Amino acid sequence: MILTVTLNAALDITYRVPRLHPHTTNRVTEVSERPGGKGLNVARVLAALGHRTVATGFAGGGTGAALRALLAETEVTDALVPVGGATRRTVAVADAATGDTTQLNEPGPVVSPAEWDTFLGTYRELLADARAVALCGSLPPGVPVDVYARLTRAARSAGVPVLLDTSGEPLRRGLAARPDVAKPNADELAALTGSTEPLRAARDARRRGAHAVAASLGPDGMLAVTADGAWQAAPPRRIAGNPTGAGDSAVAGLLSGLVEELPWPDRLTRAVALSAATVRAPAAGEFDAATYEELLSRVVVTDHPAVV
Repeated sequence: MILTVTLNAALDITYRVPRLHPHTTNRVTEVSERPGGKGLNVARVLAALGHRTVATGFAGGGTGAALRALLAETEVTDALVPVGGATRRTVAVADAATGDTTQLNEPGPVVSPAEWDTFLGTYRELLADARAVALCGSLPPGVPVDVYARLTRAARSAGVPVLLDTSGEPLRRGLAARPDVAKPNADELAALTGSTEPLRAARDARRRGAHAVAASLGPDGMLAVTADGAWQAAPPRRIAGNPTGAGDSAVAGLLSGLVEELPWPDRLTRAVALSAATVRAPAAGEFDAATYEELLSRVVVTDHPAVV
């Protein structure tokens, strides 16, 4: 199975409005709720691709109960650890007129030392059956900033490949634990390295410890720098829609390609096709199947063999 870790899970709430007017009342035409947080989005896409997937992290309060009820309707196995605080909500306001989305993210519950210890025990047990693990997203209050480095080292000690998808100080410290793949976006990569040139920044990030760096470049696709070379994959055209969750679908593509032992160009092709297909879907954690199948044969991969 594939294990995903979402320490700051969320109940994703999406409001759709004909046009968003600031400073006044807006009429909502549609409301949807889904289990969210980066790792849960990844898990749902992996399950849709046919991979047995287990999701762990934290869930608590009425919001956490609602999240778990929605997760039970999916093919993802729930291994979330209860906490006393309430799971956060993320609210997206989707403007139908412009296609833009405004996002409001709560900070998440405070995690106590005892709750953290319970999670660590669950995590180590789950690693025994995992073929790969994704460590995803922000950290809730009370969780040490070096937590992803600790979880990476635990997975590597168990012989389980690790994909790390976070930002800021947790990313910097996590890289030092040598994850198999780090998946920052272009802004996160620039903040980490100080370079706005993606290829140079990805090479710098890899020197900090990751075996491979796969950087999301938004509508320009994805760049991967590995020990064997570097490749950039891009969709054949710009895809209009809601980009929320596109990076999480890319993680699912990379992770599924890792466990299937696909070569890097094929992993990137899948990741970019899934990412673009998610832009066409109504919410994060989903993808438009027709768009995905179309793009699989049309993603353009450029080889940079001299870059290591």
